[in-house]
Amino acid sequence: MNQLNQIAADVHRDSDTDLRQTGSSGNRAYRTMSSPTDSGEVPALVLGSSLTAVGVVRSLGRAGLPVYSLCDPNELVTMSRWYRPAPQTGRHVPPVELAAYLESLSIQKAVLIPSSDNWAKATAELPAALKDRFPASVPCPRVIQTLTDKWCFAEMLQSLGVARPKTILLRSLDEMSDLPDSQYDGMFLKPLNSQEFALRHNVKAFRLESKKQALGIMAGEGKSGAGFPILLQEYIPGLADKYFLVDGFADRHHRIRALIARRRLRMYPPTFGNSTFSETIPFGQVQEAVDTVERLCSALKYRGIFDAEFKYDDRDGRYKMVEINARPWWFVEFATRCGVDLCRMAYDDALDLDVKPVTTYPAGRRCFYLHNDLAAHHAADPGVGGLLRWFRSVKVADEILYCWDDPIPGAFSTFTALKSYLGRLLSAKN
Repeated sequence: MNQLNQIAADVHRDSDTDLRQTGSSGNRAYRTMSSPTDSGEVPALVLGSSLTAVGVVRSLGRAGLPVYSLCDPNELVTMSRWYRPAPQTGRHVPPVELAAYLESLSIQKAVLIPSSDNWAKATAELPAALKDRFPASVPCPRVIQTLTDKWCFAEMLQSLGVARPKTILLRSLDEMSDLPDSQYDGMFLKPLNSQEFALRHNVKAFRLESKKQALGIMAGEGKSGAGFPILLQEYIPGLADKYFLVDGFADRHHRIRALIARRRLRMYPPTFGNSTFSETIPFGQVQEAVDTVERLCSALKYRGIFDAEFKYDDRDGRYKMVEINARPWWFVEFATRCGVDLCRMAYDDALDLDVKPVTTYPAGRRCFYLHNDLAAHHAADPGVGGLLRWFRSVKVADEILYCWDDPIPGAFSTFTALKSYLGRLLSAKN
């Protein structure tokens, strides 16, 4: 429990030093951020790009808040009608340079909302003086470290007695060789940092058939041992519909103000991938998972948006916790469409405003991500008949990128996907 005690101490220290001051600067479309808005709202600064950032920008924009984005030119979020470039972004600003970038700004105040693990970490680690000007509703740095480092996460789950897959930490090829062959049965290799691993291998994890295969994969990382440490984790049997998501928000007093539960219906890639099609479900269907989330938020003194993933294990009837994203995720805007505006909650909480709880949402509402979901369905059900069955499955569902009041991101995404596909065809012919 030392890890949890240290987290509690960090949270207490942050609460003492993270003083919030309500400002009145902001702006509207195409003004500089130093200009006040007509309504006097403090602007939000969304950090990062990708589908997640689009969802955050849309959620805040539809709420009538002034919103700006810190990302590279031509990223998907720049296509949104609510996109406004952050000031002084003539150069690339990586997460590690966030503090220096914010110090250079002349604006009085802006709420930060990170859209990836690296941006969340950079936001949480800002100096206290910058947190006064740029408040954010995020966990303390140690909590983010615990949730993003998969071994720290596994140790935390064990200390709390949470149902979870078996996990072993491996530090070298010698340690792997010392394990008996039976230890690799029904297991997979999982990185401690999933984002860095995915950039190197273009996959989130490696499913294993044998000890020999595992050794071959890690030997390919080179003599430098760049791939270590790595986790050997139990693979819980079951397809996409065995995964369940409990998403929500906890305020600065560590009170959960909203929850929304979903069942994954399809994912891509099919074994270790992201949701492409999911459906909202009542809490009662996943009560064990909801109880686990409430326990963790209390134990960690959690603050901010979260996305908790579980997999139901038919072997013992338990919901095993897989991971928690300590930030917004791909489908955060779908929660907004369901009446659970987690992004607005994060904005209000950052400014020390009251966050009104949301206790209901529509069950049975579905959402899909066109490009990835079509690929996921085609992999399991190819051909013209499969395409027709896919269309029937999504005809009454929300598409996460395409929407009438902000159509360009969807069109841009489709154009980019088609361009990439045609490029691969031409390369294959040559």
